[in-house]
Amino acid sequence: MTAKRTAEAVWEHDLAHGHGVVKGTSGGLGEVAVTWASRTEAPAGKTSPEELLAAAHAACFSMALSAGLGRQQHPPERLRVRATATFDKVGDAWKVTTMELDVLGKVPGISAADFQSAATAASQGCPISGALKGNVAISLTAKLE
Repeated sequence: MTAKRTAEAVWEHDLAHGHGVVKGTSGGLGEVAVTWASRTEAPAGKTSPEELLAAAHAACFSMALSAGLGRQQHPPERLRVRATATFDKVGDAWKVTTMELDVLGKVPGISAADFQSAATAASQGCPISGALKGNVAISLTAKLE
C-alpha cells in the first residue's frame, strides 16, 4: 500500500519581511503561520520548517518505538518524545545540522537496557530517521519513568 500526504505553503513578499502559511491537505494540520524571523529568531507564535520536521520525527519515532515494544511483548502505556531540530548557518548556507530525540517511556515490565535497545532500533528504523540519515546528525536519549 502506497500512501501520499500533501502539504501546501503560500509565501508573500521578500524573505526578510514576508510571511507565509503552511497547511496539510488532510485536515489534520491546520493552517500555521511562518516567517523568516520565526525560523531564525523568536517563534512569536509562528512555526518553522524545522519545527514541522521535528514534529514529524517525534511522531514517526514514537510509532516505531511503540511497534517495536509491542513486538517484544512490552506495549508502552505512554511514550513522551521530544524532537529538537537545530537550524544553523554552515558556511554561506543554512542547514538542519542535528536532530535530538529524547524519549521518556512508561513501559511496564521492561528493563532500562531493553528500553534503550528498543529505542535505538526505533531511531534507526523510523522512516523520518531514514530520510535524514547521512545528512543530519541524530542523537537519542531514552529513559523510563
